[in-house]
Formats: sequence, C-alpha cells, structure tokens
Amino acid sequence: MFIASFPAGPWQTNCYLVAPGDQGPCVVIDPGVGALGPVHDLVAEHGLEPRGVLLTHGHIDHLYSAVDVCAAYDVGCWIHPGDRARLTDPYEIAGAREVVEQELGHARDFSGREPAVVHEVADREPITLAGLAFEPLHAPGHTPGSTLYRIAPQEPETRSLVFTGDVVFAGSIGRVDLPGGDAATMRETLRTVVLELADDTVLLPGHGGQTTMSRERASNPYLSAQGLTSF
Repeated sequence: MFIASFPAGPWQTNCYLVAPGDQGPCVVIDPGVGALGPVHDLVAEHGLEPRGVLLTHGHIDHLYSAVDVCAAYDVGCWIHPGDRARLTDPYEIAGAREVVEQELGHARDFSGREPAVVHEVADREPITLAGLAFEPLHAPGHTPGSTLYRIAPQEPETRSLVFTGDVVFAGSIGRVDLPGGDAATMRETLRTVVLELADDTVLLPGHGGQTTMSRERASNPYLSAQGLTSF
C-alpha cells in the first residue's frame, strides 16, 4: 500500500493520498486549504489516478479544496450526512474566513458549491474505492458527522489503518467547543468506537503525526477512565 501526506494551509491539516500500489488509482482524504497544488504534484510524481475524495468531517480546514479536487479529476466525494450541510457553509468557526483570506488572499464563496457528486456515508457500510475497502465508523462529538475510515489489513503481517480526522490525535482528542461539538457525545464515541479499536491499529490523524492504538490507550489522558469523565 502507498500512503503520502502533507500538511495543508494555516491549520496544517493532514491531507492523505492512499493507493493499493505504488502507482495507479488512489483516494484523497481531507483536502484542506490550498491542497489542490500539492495533490497535483503528488499525483504527477507517483503516477496516481484519484478516484474519489473522503472527508472525515465538515470543518473548513478539512474540506476547503474538495470541490477543486473533485472537479480536477472528475470524481465524487464521500461525507457523513450529519456534516453534509457544511460543504456549502463551512465558515461557522469564528475567524475562519479571515484566516483563509490572509492565507490565500481571498475567501471562496461556498454557497451552492458542493462537488458535482456527493455520496453520503453510512456507519460501517463499506466503501470500495480505488481498489481499497474502507469501513466508515461514525464517531460524532467533534462534529455530528465525524467519521473514522478504517482499512483492514491487506496482508496477514500488516495492521489495520484508521484515518481519524479530528476525533483522536497522538496524545489528545478533537475539540468539543467548536460549532457542532458536544462533550458527552465525544465521550461516548471514545468509549464505544475509539477504545474498541485493536491495539495494533495504526492511527493517521487529521493533524500531527501518526500513532498506534496501543500507545494512545496507554498514554492519551483523554482515553483513561478519569479522562473520559473530565472534559
């Protein structure tokens, strides 16, 4: 399996390109602010062919370039229905428009600008795309539609991969004080979705470096018994 990533825009949001082999069909995950150019570069460098865009949730730093990437490669995007409205109204976070204007010199009007093809994700309903099988795990709390995308092991000796968006990071979790966030819902997600992941699962977050479930279970303060009741 091939995975490339880069931090996009002022929020340094990880955009991932995932392919079953070293070249050929791939999936783009969370193309954020200014992501189209780097996506083009990686596609050209590695001989990739985007077949779709997966969005872990509807915050602007994860979806800003989804329309551009979908149009450039004539592909659809996948998002949970709980966050679909944010595709055309992503500036709900205070100051987000101003940050984008400072970064790009302008702030796109998203009104009526969904990608041409939008697929709504259902919890644990498999998505087969670019030769890869993704299992969406609905994980609300950061936003109502936050979703993890799990790829099962491709070979007996490999491990599951989970793209976590802003649900869980190395040593932390996503904020619950932004629009759509809810602490009680996040606690339930951590208990029933995140902590149910196998210890050898590799976690690929929306910000920062990758980690493993065993590491987070042992050291992430928000996943401890005390942590699950303290925010």
